[in-house]
Amino acid sequence: MAREYPRSRRIEEQIQRTLSEVIRSQVRDPRVAGIVLTEVRVSRDLGVAKIIYAALGPEGEPSAAVRADMQAGLERAAGFLRSHLARTLATRTVPELRFSYDEAGPRGRALSQLIDTAVGQDAVRHQDDQPDPGDPVP
Repeated sequence: MAREYPRSRRIEEQIQRTLSEVIRSQVRDPRVAGIVLTEVRVSRDLGVAKIIYAALGPEGEPSAAVRADMQAGLERAAGFLRSHLARTLATRTVPELRFSYDEAGPRGRALSQLIDTAVGQDAVRHQDDQPDPGDPVP
């Protein structure tokens, strides 16, 4: 019988909760301010944790330079974050942290914009195809 809630998933959730709290309350690096962790994936042997993050803010999508600064800030804080994980995780080893920017938000917005444009162009193209309400239906 397969487990419905495997151990690796529980560890992923615990890592995400712990790191989110530590980044929000204890990391003082301004490059890391406004980062939200969207997903955590651990390897099968729990040796590596891939942390997916996004920028939180009203200014829209950050530039490549700002994203590089965020990445550098997270990599700089990785040892500090791992030490906090060591205190909370009930595992023999603490996974190595690898950070990656979440590209799903910008891609989703771009696709939504393309769909809106296509729908608008289609509506303009088929404006004459609409039957008048008084016309009999064939």
